[in-house]
Amino acid sequence: MAEHYFSNKPQSKSSPKTWKYELRNKVYTFTSDVGVFSKNEVDFGSRLLIEKFTAPDEPGDLLDLGCGYGPIGISLADSYPDRKVVMADVNERALGLAEKNAKQNGVTNVEFTYSDLFMGLKNRSFASVISNPPIRAGKKTVHQLFEESKNALQENGELWAVMQKKQGAPSAKIKLEELFGEVEIVAKDKGYYILKAVNV
Repeated sequence: MAEHYFSNKPQSKSSPKTWKYELRNKVYTFTSDVGVFSKNEVDFGSRLLIEKFTAPDEPGDLLDLGCGYGPIGISLADSYPDRKVVMADVNERALGLAEKNAKQNGVTNVEFTYSDLFMGLKNRSFASVISNPPIRAGKKTVHQLFEESKNALQENGELWAVMQKKQGAPSAKIKLEELFGEVEIVAKDKGYYILKAVNV
């Protein structure tokens, strides 16, 4: 089976690459690697999610689920220094990079957790779950991520997700409407949808 960025322990030979990228009007230094989603730059979907996200009125921790090497969680932790951002991933190489990237950008209000979806986050609740879901893991996994996110959200907590139209954003919206009742399309750009659902 071909290796994916959602593999637990990538077997591909490490070949890290470091670059600078501007997010939310600040330049960050990121290191990524083979076996990790988006090795060469911050992908467009993540960038759009980062730029559009606003923290909810509800106090509480934020969760970057499937954090990869960390651009979403790190930039949002930096934007909201009064919040803790929990960064979780099933890919051990990605999680190690996220921790390194937080350190090299001086972001300290973060916590790193190895977790396959919510397996490592049991009995935790969040004010927001933010995700660029692992589309290649399949629709079943993405929909499970939505279901488990709803269960982990505080009352009035918010799920934010980015998906491409051609990779299932319309069916994701339908699934979220089943779970949450109402879904807002916060933005559409280059075929990407930013979806937001509130756990009322």
